[in-house]
Amino acid sequence: MPYKAMYSSNFTMADPSYSEKVLTLWKDYENNTLDNHANLMADTVSILLANGTLVKGRAQNMANVKEYRGSIKNLKITIDAFMSLKSLDKDENVVCVWGNETFTDKDGKEYSQRVHEVWGFNSAGKVSMMLQYSGMGSM
Repeated sequence: MPYKAMYSSNFTMADPSYSEKVLTLWKDYENNTLDNHANLMADTVSILLANGTLVKGRAQNMANVKEYRGSIKNLKITIDAFMSLKSLDKDENVVCVWGNETFTDKDGKEYSQRVHEVWGFNSAGKVSMMLQYSGMGSM
């Protein structure tokens, strides 16, 4: 390979229940029922948003996402693909998910946003980190 992976390049398919957890959190976001499954996240979860903002801790992440979700309406999410993976050399589980969000902001402007997220899990099976990447528009 022309590059060495900094995290891992030794993955296998993992238990699909990890994908179910992530998709449940996406559905809670879409439905604006964010408290329904907040317990799926570790107290120490760290989330790196697409804009470069790093948010640490479940309480702060929940407060931020509730504020943002409250500022948009008509949210519709479609999922293109998802997969549960296990890094064999790190013995860690991750989920990759690709999708699209369409929504209206508080000023009435409509948006369509492509989203890719990588969710990591701790040994207790709770979300310990998430990396988010996004871009406007569609293919």
